[in-house]
Amino acid sequence: MNFSLWLEFEHVTVADDWDSTDDFCNIHVDLPDGRHYGLTVWTYKFIRQAVAADKHNGDNGGGQYLIPPDLLVEDLTRECIELAIADLLGRGDLEKVLNPAVLAK
Repeated sequence: MNFSLWLEFEHVTVADDWDSTDDFCNIHVDLPDGRHYGLTVWTYKFIRQAVAADKHNGDNGGGQYLIPPDLLVEDLTRECIELAIADLLGRGDLEKVLNPAVLAK
């Protein structure tokens, strides 16, 4: 399926030591039929950071649970995210394959 993809990390300055396998970002997916999706994407490794932050600041029961992002990926690269979105769209509408909250009205 044809789609355009906006990736936050391509539009902000990232630190020289930025690790694309251990972070998170926001993305936008636009489809030719006018649907627009906004997703938060985490890497698998970033889960540890999120839990540690919750334990430190007391959120989510002091780290006893985690509210997940819209999508988890191996790394934050255009290639990885494009592959994931194309695969998901091949399964169906993102609002059906993922959490319905990803659909922007």
